[in-house]
Amino acid sequence: MSEKHIVVNGASLKCKFSVEAKLDKLKVNTQSKHYANDKDAEKKLIATDKEIGQTLDKNTFGKCKMQPNGSGDYLPCQATITKWSNVYEKITLSNKGKILLEDSKGTCPIGGTDCIEITKHGQLAEPSEQNFMKADPDIHNLINPMFNMREFQNELNGIPEVDK
Repeated sequence: MSEKHIVVNGASLKCKFSVEAKLDKLKVNTQSKHYANDKDAEKKLIATDKEIGQTLDKNTFGKCKMQPNGSGDYLPCQATITKWSNVYEKITLSNKGKILLEDSKGTCPIGGTDCIEITKHGQLAEPSEQNFMKADPDIHNLINPMFNMREFQNELNGIPEVDK
């Protein structure tokens, strides 16, 4: 996927026609089996191109520049996604959906093609034991001399500490 992040439940989206540049959060409603960036596999459902309709937390990006009300103001946005573009085509999930990537874009019937962008993919760094085991102790100890990474790795491996 060439270093692009997979979009997950809770990703932040924006519309290029929003007057106030408000964000809304994506809700994954079309599948409940496939997770990313969640070591316990219970929080971060993967978003797919099947997340269409009113699939946002508030279903609005504020006032819409494409809907002037005639008195110098704009009508409220009623965000409805009808299609996604630039999805990851090589994998199809159980809901027959293609995975959304951080550069995927949504289409709205009022704003048009690709007017909805993903600003944050929704994944968070969550270090695991494997991350600590792969860390280079010499580099880590240069960055943080208060913490001995080699001792910590030995402890994780069950190697007893040697007296100095």
